[in-house]
Formats: sequence, structure tokens, C-alpha cells
Amino acid sequence: MYAVIQTGGKQYKVQEGDIINVEKLDLGKSKKEVSFNEVLLGVDNDEVIIGQPIIKGAKVKAEVLGDIREKKIVTYKYKRRKSYHKTIGHRQNLTKVKIKEITLKKE
Repeated sequence: MYAVIQTGGKQYKVQEGDIINVEKLDLGKSKKEVSFNEVLLGVDNDEVIIGQPIIKGAKVKAEVLGDIREKKIVTYKYKRRKSYHKTIGHRQNLTKVKIKEITLKKE
């Protein structure tokens, strides 16, 4: 069984037991579980359930493992003959989650 969820403007294909990095979730320090309600697609025993755009009643529960930062991306700006150059770096904040349970409810 797997599902396609949407969070942080991105889509992820997940199965139970998967560990994924998603855009930083603002949960507070005490919260250790999160639920993703935007399930776009679900596959259970060769039966495909497609949402329009989401599957109503479907839910993916996950355990929060912690916050991390992605590897630094370096960008360089340059304009020829103008004595202009600039180096910019960016590190994205991410939340590491482990998928615990996928629930697909049919209408």
C-alpha cells in the first residue's frame, strides 16, 4: 500500500515505514505526531483510488523525528565589464518524518 501526499507545495510518494524530509512544519516542541490530510492518490491491493483533487477521509499519520537543514546551495551572480559579482548561499529548513499509518476511506 502506498499513497501520494501533498505538503509544503510538493508531492511525495510514501509507504508505511518510509522516512522523508518535508518542508519545515511549524508544530511546536511538544508535538511528536503529524497527520497529512491532503492525500492525492492511494493504492491498496492493486486497487487505485484517485482523488479529485484529494481523497475525502484519507489520512497519513507520521511521527516527527526532528528538524534538519539541507545542504547549502551556492549561487553566483556576475555582470561582465561592470565589476559586479556576488555569492549567495541558502540552506532550507526541513522536518524529518517517519510514516506510521496510511488510512484510505472509500466513498
